[in-house]
Amino acid sequence: MAKITLDAIDRKILRFLIRNARMPFLEIARECGISGAAIHQRIRKLDESGVILGSRLIVNPKMLGFDVCAHIGIRLNDPQLLSQTMDRLKEVPEIVECHFITDAYNILAKLYCLDNEHLMRTIFDGILSIPGVVTTQTYISLQEAFQRQVNVDFIDE
Repeated sequence: MAKITLDAIDRKILRFLIRNARMPFLEIARECGISGAAIHQRIRKLDESGVILGSRLIVNPKMLGFDVCAHIGIRLNDPQLLSQTMDRLKEVPEIVECHFITDAYNILAKLYCLDNEHLMRTIFDGILSIPGVVTTQTYISLQEAFQRQVNVDFIDE
């Protein structure tokens, strides 16, 4: 996938949308000093080029009763099983994020569970039951310190 070049206005638009994806386009236009139509065109270009992957609400898992956040390293006995394993991991509803990684594990998964018993059932019945998974290592998050998007200010024109 080729990188695209962003100008100062594109970066400004992205900063507004990263802070508040619901910000009205006309308000962004006023802040950027260009027309609403130009904002629509630029956002459509950013969307079509893959810079913007969509917008979403962020739900607070704790407010819904998910008191345990964990990151689990998953090791496979055969790295050629990555694709099949990922398909099976997508079926585990507690898993919200998955990454292919380097080092001792092949996959890093982030998940939310109601409590430690729920976490244990998810690991044993959901993850370790997948063919090819040989071991896991679980890191329980005590508290999320912060979460953010990439900083568009690091991008050169």
